[in-house]
Amino acid sequence: MSARLGELLLEKRRITRVQLDEALAFREANGGDLGSALIRLGFLAPDEVAALRGAQYGVRSVDLSGFEIEPAVLALIPAEIARRHRIVPLRRSGSTLTVVMTDPRNVAALDDVRFRTGCTVEPLMASEAAVDAALARCYDSGSDAPEPAVGERALDATVREVEAAVGRPGDLQAPDAPQETELVAGDEARGQAPAVRLLDVILTSAVQRGASDVHVEPYEKELRVRFRIDGALHEVMTPPIRMRDAITSRLKVMARLDIAERRLPQDGRIRIRLRDAGSSRSVDLRVSCLPTLFGEKIVLRLLDRERLTLDMTELGFEEPSLRRFTENIRKPWGMVLVTGPTGSGKTSTLYSSIAGLNTPDTNIVTAEDPVEFNLHGVNQVQIREAIGLSFATVLRAFLRQDPNVIFVGEIRDVETAEIAVKAALTGHLVLSTLHTNDAPSAVSRLLNMGIEPFLIAGSVNLICAQRLVRRVCRACAAPAAVSPATLIDIGFDEAEARVVTPMKGSGCETCNGTGYRSRIGLYEVLELTDALRERILAGGTARALRRAAIEDGMPTLRQSGLRKIARGVTSIDEVTRETVR
Repeated sequence: MSARLGELLLEKRRITRVQLDEALAFREANGGDLGSALIRLGFLAPDEVAALRGAQYGVRSVDLSGFEIEPAVLALIPAEIARRHRIVPLRRSGSTLTVVMTDPRNVAALDDVRFRTGCTVEPLMASEAAVDAALARCYDSGSDAPEPAVGERALDATVREVEAAVGRPGDLQAPDAPQETELVAGDEARGQAPAVRLLDVILTSAVQRGASDVHVEPYEKELRVRFRIDGALHEVMTPPIRMRDAITSRLKVMARLDIAERRLPQDGRIRIRLRDAGSSRSVDLRVSCLPTLFGEKIVLRLLDRERLTLDMTELGFEEPSLRRFTENIRKPWGMVLVTGPTGSGKTSTLYSSIAGLNTPDTNIVTAEDPVEFNLHGVNQVQIREAIGLSFATVLRAFLRQDPNVIFVGEIRDVETAEIAVKAALTGHLVLSTLHTNDAPSAVSRLLNMGIEPFLIAGSVNLICAQRLVRRVCRACAAPAAVSPATLIDIGFDEAEARVVTPMKGSGCETCNGTGYRSRIGLYEVLELTDALRERILAGGTARALRRAAIEDGMPTLRQSGLRKIARGVTSIDEVTRETVR
């Protein structure tokens, strides 16, 4: 290519033969390419070489000094990648991203950008000096960084206010996302786009405060960010509405979503690495984008492995219920079902069960939608309905994989239920979930799906219904003034009502003024005895099964809650909100 450039320069009479020979000799002695040699010898200006190279490669040359690049566009390519490839994102139009680079022959750079952004890449040319200056202006931090425009200063002020309110972020990276973005903290982040810094603050604050979900909600004149902490939503900030598109674009790029598609819902995943106070941990984020009237609402589900409890004794089981549950998950075959609404902790209970069964001599396979946590030693399969990889399809394949334990994320239809029952009857332990209000209702749910009563009676070993309630904050817990009549009304007997002292949090810094800190489970464990199996075969209703199970000693969800009230673990309000008598 150098010879061709030299020939082009000679044809256009930009240099002489003597100058070309001198430049070639300089290149041989000092390295680099012919264009750089011509510039360093003073024979040509940088912009002139860029224009000639552009004509040589069929790429247009541009002057970068006159362009103001939007923060949302800069966020598409992280600083590290931009500097590595000497490439500057210029503008985005639909699914086409225009970039400026020093060498449009660099196919690896173009492929990298295409893969990380999901866009069609249109390259333009500029001189090395112009690209380096643009990189410094757009990405570099430090005292020499250019003064931001008025609009940028306003956004910076907003970010500083948020940092002051929720704390500055730690060192946050997205190593497994399509771009290896490093979102740094404090003064080091000064040169980054305000939207990038704000998102850094939001994600770090959510992890540090133990949020399970982050809601980014656009409205007509404002953008609202809420955290779900211990099951309750809390508004944490309202950034300017003009930051909506930048935040949305950055999240969609990190989650490998189509940034040009704004009409349809999209789902993706991000992995971030949080470094704070010398420690480091990874957190997975499930990303859901939903088109709304004023833009796309984004919900991030935080899957923090450090907050996953795999010790069943810490979940909240009463001792008799835990003993029954443990005995049944250690049986060589049969089905154990965990029921409850979305967000009731079913997955944590089953993951804890699998962790207890996970030994080198046990083959455990799971079918999940989605896979929330990666468990070492467990073969996990992600369901993909769009390509025909359904629960039923995966279950059929499992039966040919010599499994000991099969975990089905959810029994949604009769086909999945039939295969799960078949597996339970043919020497496999099957763990799964159903959406029912209590344990006996799971039998009715299977019957309504079309499963025969004799198959249910023969395959199901145990059904566990559960709810999550908030724990009273230990730092500000105090006795609550409750009359014995109120305690009797919620389920305590007269003797208990005279001695029970319910607790309630008054609100402090530890619990952010809520009076609650973390959550604990309420459990209703129904073990199918021979008598209950006979009732199922006879066509007994869920109400009849419930009555018989209580007579056999099954503690209900309300009774589980009452025991935790008596121990001061949770409050009356929490138990009455989640359970019925």
